[in-house]
Amino acid sequence: MTPSASIRPDRARGAFPTAAAIILGVGLGIFFDGIVLHQLLQWHHLVSNWSPAATVEGMEFNTYWDGMLHSFAYVCVGVGLFLLWRASRRAGYMWSGRRLVGALLIGWGGFNLYDGVINHLVLGIHHVNERVDRAQWPIYDAGFIIWGAAMLLAGFLLLRGGKAEAGSEAQSTLRQS
Repeated sequence: MTPSASIRPDRARGAFPTAAAIILGVGLGIFFDGIVLHQLLQWHHLVSNWSPAATVEGMEFNTYWDGMLHSFAYVCVGVGLFLLWRASRRAGYMWSGRRLVGALLIGWGGFNLYDGVINHLVLGIHHVNERVDRAQWPIYDAGFIIWGAAMLLAGFLLLRGGKAEAGSEAQSTLRQS
């Protein structure tokens, strides 16, 4: 059996476990938000605009919901890694660093867009930087949304470029057989 005979036709065209990497990207994006913005910079907590963390009770409430968010991030990272690992054990996937980074950026940027639009603008449960004057909150929120959109766009461009890269690798593999 030749190496290309074990490649399924759909995978020979450059299939990549994109969904797995996107899920992993969502988890990494949540971890970045929680670790950097919630804990290190202490700019906000998940529900700090609804329940200020100015009292011990308020801080406990916010810490609980931050923990729920981090638990969800942990699940996303675990599921994403498991799915990537499972895909790596199967023959025929066309692995590409560009596609991996692209899918991670799509997940992370998608989370940032969701967080920025839904949590900041629609629900108002928190804003990116609640330590600055309230008049500056929209500036930080807009920057966060733009950052998410830029990551999403870069992710799609890398994913698309990675498809071309994987497609040319698949063609050369098929020609060699």
